[in-house]
Order: sequence, then C-alpha cells, then structure tokens
Amino acid sequence: MKRLLAPLTSIRLTVTLLALGIAVIFFGTLAQTEDGLYVAQARFFRSWFSVFSPHDPAWKWIKIPLPGGYLLGTSLLVNLIAAHISRFKFAWKKSGIVMTHLGIILLLVGQLATDMFARESRMSFAEGEWRNYSEDFQKTELVFLSDTTDAAMNNVVAIPDSELRPGAEIRLEPLPFSVRVKEWMENSEPSFRAPMMQKTNAPQASSGIAQNFDFQPATETRTMDSKNIPTALIELVGTDGKSLGTWAVSDWAGEPAMAASAAFSWSKQFGADLAQRIHGLLTKPQTVTAGGRTFTFQLRPMRYYQPFTVKLLKTTHEVYAGTVSAAEPDGIPKNFQSRVLVDHPTVGRREVDIYMNNPLRFGGLTFFQYQMGREQAAASRGTSTLQVVKNPSWLTPYVGCGMVALGLLVQFGIHLEAFVRKKRPA
Repeated sequence: MKRLLAPLTSIRLTVTLLALGIAVIFFGTLAQTEDGLYVAQARFFRSWFSVFSPHDPAWKWIKIPLPGGYLLGTSLLVNLIAAHISRFKFAWKKSGIVMTHLGIILLLVGQLATDMFARESRMSFAEGEWRNYSEDFQKTELVFLSDTTDAAMNNVVAIPDSELRPGAEIRLEPLPFSVRVKEWMENSEPSFRAPMMQKTNAPQASSGIAQNFDFQPATETRTMDSKNIPTALIELVGTDGKSLGTWAVSDWAGEPAMAASAAFSWSKQFGADLAQRIHGLLTKPQTVTAGGRTFTFQLRPMRYYQPFTVKLLKTTHEVYAGTVSAAEPDGIPKNFQSRVLVDHPTVGRREVDIYMNNPLRFGGLTFFQYQMGREQAAASRGTSTLQVVKNPSWLTPYVGCGMVALGLLVQFGIHLEAFVRKKRPA
C-alpha cells in the first residue's frame, strides 16, 4: 500500500504543485488584462488544462501549457489525503497537525464547492415594483411563454444560451415545434432598417423585429463594466416538418436596460420622437401560433425564481457635500441605500434597509447594494439594482481557517507543555 501511495505522498510533488499554482496565478492575472476577469477565470482557474498565449500578433507564437485550477486543487487534495494515510498515525501529540491538515482539506473542498455551486445575479426594479426573480450577469436564455387560465401567470419554456449554437436543432416536449439555430452572435450591434433599406435590402429573417432591424456581430467585450449582448437567428419548424418562419431574437430587445441604451443612442441620431418609435419596434413582442396556441418568445437574461417576493419601497442616494461639479455632475457617492419589503408566504413580511456593508441574508441568498439611478420615463422615481449571491458553502472558509488556527495553537500548546515539563526538574 505504501509503495502505491509513495508517488502521491512525495513532498516534491507538493512543492511542484505549489510552484505550478504560482505560475497559473501569474499567467492568469496577466491574461486578465486582455481577456477580462470572467474569461481569464474560465480559462485558467475553472478548467483542467489551459494554454497561455499573448494576444499581440508579434508574440502569438508563444504557447505555454499550464494545469488548470481544477487539476491543481484536486492534485493537492489527493496529495494531502495520501500523505495522511501513509505517514500519520493518530496520536494526541499529533492532534494539532491532524486538525490543521483537516482545515486545509476543508478549504480546498469548500473552494471547489463554491466554484461549482455559487452564482451571482442581479435584481433590478423601480420604487413600488415587486420582484420574485433575479437575472444572471452573463448568461441568457431563449424563453417561450404561453398564456394560461390565470392571467397573472404564464407557462415558460426556457432554453439556455449554451444550447443555442449554429446548426443545433432543439426539441422540447411542451413546444409543438422545434428550434433550429441558424446563427449565433456572442456580441451584436443593432442598426435600424430605414424604409428605403426595407425596400432594397432583404431582411435577416422573415418575421418579427428583423423586418425593422439588422444585427451585426460585434467584438466580444472583455471588461467587467460592460457585457456581451447576444443575438440569434432561429427557425421554428412544426411537427409536420414545415417551417413556421425565421426570426431574430436578441438581448437588445429582451433586456429593458439594453433597449433603453439603444434608444438613447438613436435619439442623438434621429431625434427623441423617432427614437421612441424605433424603441417600440425593437421591444414589440414576437409571437408564433402552433398547435392551437400562441407563444411569445424572446432572448433575455437567465432568470432565477425565488419562493418569495421583494418590493422596493424607497431609494436613498447621498453624495459628499461640495463634490458636484462639471467633472462630477452627480457628485461623489456617499451612500446608496434601498429599503425593501420581503414577503414570504410562510415566514411573513419584514422591511429591511440594504446599504454598503449591510447586506440582507434571506432564503439562502445574500443581497448587496449594487447600483442606483433614476427611471428614464419618470426622473423622480428611483431605481435600484441589488447583487444577489447564492453560495451554499460560504461558511467553509471560516470553519477551515478556524480549524487551521486552532490546530496550530493545539500543536504549539502540546510542545510547550512538554518543554515546560522537561525543564521543571532542573
């Protein structure tokens, strides 16, 4: 057994893995300047293997293979457990060492659990509005909604963006048609099809918003302060194999903030009145009738529904006195604060203030104050965006660090007691 475990228990393996970890952190941080935080995390830390290559064409030939974060973490965990099995026998004199190593194991396992199960999303609303869902920062989904007998509810069928790849044909049992993906743009830019263009140039799709807009691929964004706005060209095919038409579905139309951003840029080009009409064309619901039912569909940020609702009661936006200037028209923020009403069918209702360093923890989620602004249609109405974090293993770093600290204290105390006992006769 010891011979089998010998390669895994080697201290040289431990040192090598730690050195490779330093290298991965270095190259991953270096890549972050060009790829952005999320892409660099996926490439170097949320992977088994990775390759570092500069974006500069002059240095593109450099290829440095590296282990991914998953491989390093798993290898360190196996190395530590194998060393315990092979070398350590439990005894009171070594209890501190055992406790310290168990704390390190808990840290490694906890980090893996956090990476696999934690997620971040946002909850955006205006004063007086209710929300029972949050939206993902990066992921989108193609949703089909059909009416039910309850006017306040819809049947929703969602297809994640990971499945919307060119050539894919998606069949879901609740839908009386299949979805064929003709084209997928990770990031896109819309342009309005003026009446003259509609007469001379064929649209990208036969139905829907494609009659009034063209969507062109755009360079993928890498910065944390911006996001990719995807667009897909899809064809819906009935159960009899006949095409129901082609459509363009875009996050520009499915996300109100993106549609408002596009309308703002069009207002500079066409004027406010025409921009408002163009905005209405972009956000007009797209529908298809099949199997005796009418479906409304759109591409929108992926939603995570909760068994409770949150209402934004009041927003407070304070700035430091004397900081409003031409360079800082809004002033330097001093305090963003949202007063919300949380309503759970079994727990009840309660009002809470959410502000910096004072998040709300409820239902396994943590709500942080993220952004604040004013509604474009009514400047007197405040808006707020809360960052919603779900992390089932959020306690493991605290428990792991506590075990490591306690283990070191116990081991030091054991050696100190033995040293004092040895010196006492003298």
